[in-house]
Amino acid sequence: MSTTEYQVTGMSCGHCEVSIRNEVGQIPGVKGIEISASTGRLVVTGSDGPADDAAVIAAVDEAGYSAARV
Repeated sequence: MSTTEYQVTGMSCGHCEVSIRNEVGQIPGVKGIEISASTGRLVVTGSDGPADDAAVIAAVDEAGYSAARV
């Protein structure tokens, strides 16, 4: 398993976290998601290597926020 960290902007509450978790959780190969609205930190764990950066960033965008790999 491999983890990748992202900085997410625009989150302010638990609802934001749930929205992002729901979108990122739909990406094939994503095994775990840790997210914190207070720090803006998103950590994605892939089951067969790192998660696809473009897919994660697109999923965060779909939820209404912006992300950049750290």
